[in-house]
Amino acid sequence: MRHLDRQTLAHATAGVLAGVVGMSVAHLTAALLTPASSPALAVSTAVIDATPTPVKEWAVRELGSADKPILIGSVLLVTIVFAAVIGVVARRRLKLGVGLMAALVLLAGAAVVRQPLFEIANLVPTAVALVLGPAVLVLLTRALTAERTPPHRQEAPDEGAATRRSVLIGFGALALLSAAAATGGQLIVRGRTALADIMLPRVRDPLPALPAGLEETHQGISRFITRNRDFYRVDTKLAVPIVDQNSWSLTIDGDVDRELTFSYDDLRARENVEHDITLTCVSNEVGGKLVGAARWTGVPLEELLAEAGVGKDADQILSTDVEGFTISTPLEAAMDGRNAMVALGMNGEVLPRTHGFPARLVVPGLYGYVGATKWVTRLTLTRYDEATAYWTDRDWAIDAPIKLSSRIDTPRPLSNIPSGRTVIGGVAWAQHHGVATVDVRIDGGRWQPAELGPDAGIDYWRQWFLPWDAQPGSHQLAVRVTDRDGNVQSGERATPFPDGSSGIQEIVVTVTD
Repeated sequence: MRHLDRQTLAHATAGVLAGVVGMSVAHLTAALLTPASSPALAVSTAVIDATPTPVKEWAVRELGSADKPILIGSVLLVTIVFAAVIGVVARRRLKLGVGLMAALVLLAGAAVVRQPLFEIANLVPTAVALVLGPAVLVLLTRALTAERTPPHRQEAPDEGAATRRSVLIGFGALALLSAAAATGGQLIVRGRTALADIMLPRVRDPLPALPAGLEETHQGISRFITRNRDFYRVDTKLAVPIVDQNSWSLTIDGDVDRELTFSYDDLRARENVEHDITLTCVSNEVGGKLVGAARWTGVPLEELLAEAGVGKDADQILSTDVEGFTISTPLEAAMDGRNAMVALGMNGEVLPRTHGFPARLVVPGLYGYVGATKWVTRLTLTRYDEATAYWTDRDWAIDAPIKLSSRIDTPRPLSNIPSGRTVIGGVAWAQHHGVATVDVRIDGGRWQPAELGPDAGIDYWRQWFLPWDAQPGSHQLAVRVTDRDGNVQSGERATPFPDGSSGIQEIVVTVTD
């Protein structure tokens, strides 16, 4: 029985190695061609598209930016399990095992074919996996069969030991090959996403530098300016699009007087503007971290639309990214005078690839799923009753103004802090309306006005803090914001779906002697 179990494990391992070698070398091939054509990433993307909205919401809420690595890891784990079963099957019926391995690869290839901008060349990584996976399975299965064949000569036991050593060496070499291919693929993708020798365009009216934030004096409060590397990222991309700015273009079409197309250099040559704008993901829970504030550089969206000539029938902008993903933006939000833009820069740097290089939409006051298309390449003026976008097809609200919200950054929920003089602090936003006041409530008492940090305009968040003489014991802290129109943050609890969360954040902390 022990010998049988060992042999079963060996063949299962052979199946896993065959699958992993095929996937990793295919991933390396995709990194050299089109990263999104990696079979593993294509399957993961298909899983995202097929996942029900409540499950997606749970993943974003609980996993944050780790949702993508965990999804890819889960797909790989399931693939490894299937590959192990295939390896065991191949022990008795090699042809069937090879057929199952090929079917597993072809299933991933079907996910590649279903991608919106599929090209025949995108099947090259799948073809690599289709050759390597079955080939490695045959090689290892035959080697294991030879290793357990009974000896017929006196000296055969030594030959058997040598065969076992060869099999183990082969297993190790294939494992190293897989690790090297997967690592190499990731390094190549990282290298291809790096941006160099691209300067920000000139700015029409440069803004003064933003003042120092409260984080300089009150530890724990979010930075006034969110650094690019810390800015939240929520999208459906498992591989960041690698776009050549020299061949990229932005087209404005649909219900316009004239269709216009702008190259990257065309947009850079215009007089760009700067605006300080906070962005928020609709999936952000009350007190959540899916919000960030930055200085954006780009071309006013209203100017581009005016040049194209807006028609009389359109009521939405259907924006499309370089991979065919669509977002629907109310046309009114681009034409009502707010600082909507096609952004080319972020915090004094060229727009990072992870945040939409070469260009993205930034529409203040709207949640990202209707106003912040990354990697944008087309703006089509149309009507809501004629065309729908990715998220509206999934029953998210069409009109999505960002709700008043505030967050306690310090002290942390459920934390233990020493008694004495301290501060309660955090950030609040009333995007496109401006923060007027922030109030804090301690242990259900009266609302107390907090002190506000620097002001960067109605589209930017405000930091706040309240000095507190913390006494030993358990305490409940709450915060709310009021905008400049007198609207007070709602206390009614609502989940992010379908138009953003609402409610008052309340946390509990323990003060110790």
